[in-house]
Amino acid sequence: MLVVDDDPEVAWLLSRYLGEHGFKVSIAADGNALRAVMDKSTVDAILLDLGLPGEDGLNLIRELRSRWQGSLIIVSGRGESVDQVVGLELGADDYVSKPFDLRELLARIRSVLRRVPASPPPSSVASTGFEFAGLRLELFSRRLIGRDGCDIELTTGEFELLVALLRRPNHVLSRDQLMTAIHGRQAGPFDRAIDMQVGRLRRKMDAAGQPQLIKSVRGAGYLFAAQTRPF
Repeated sequence: MLVVDDDPEVAWLLSRYLGEHGFKVSIAADGNALRAVMDKSTVDAILLDLGLPGEDGLNLIRELRSRWQGSLIIVSGRGESVDQVVGLELGADDYVSKPFDLRELLARIRSVLRRVPASPPPSSVASTGFEFAGLRLELFSRRLIGRDGCDIELTTGEFELLVALLRRPNHVLSRDQLMTAIHGRQAGPFDRAIDMQVGRLRRKMDAAGQPQLIKSVRGAGYLFAAQTRPF
């Protein structure tokens, strides 16, 4: 876990609290320190403040997502809705506004970091993955393999959204159901996290000339429309 915040008191507080709950935490005060840590260490998750000195946090998200697909949670005092929307659109898995409750933040982190549950017995369906529309999703390795045989990079949130949809194909799932499956909480009235993640998934999976895989159902939610085959 890497905490990126230029406020030493906040960074220290998060480091101590998360350390008490079993996380190994590193701290970076700006973008250069973040890059230095990532060059030397394997980082599974980042808590990122947007208001860093000398470099905008949204630009850092764009850079990170071009080469790193771990769990990314924005923890920022910039609570404007446009920052939340842009941050999620760029690939953040969640957004927590300052001031925050430590217990809620921990719950959000655990929700984002949770792994796919152990596969059911061999007699059950969907034990290791799904094939659909020429793509293949492997649950254990968390890989989405494209029609050309190459990996399609997914964030943690995108992966869990896709799994939730694939487990109930041709069923309408509401935003609240999807938000609970991915983030462990219901969507707020102005929460667009699911819409942003659906949009990113569509761009990554849909091929020109093919029917859209994730369909919007007005006033109800989203439906995965492709035929799926568990394996």
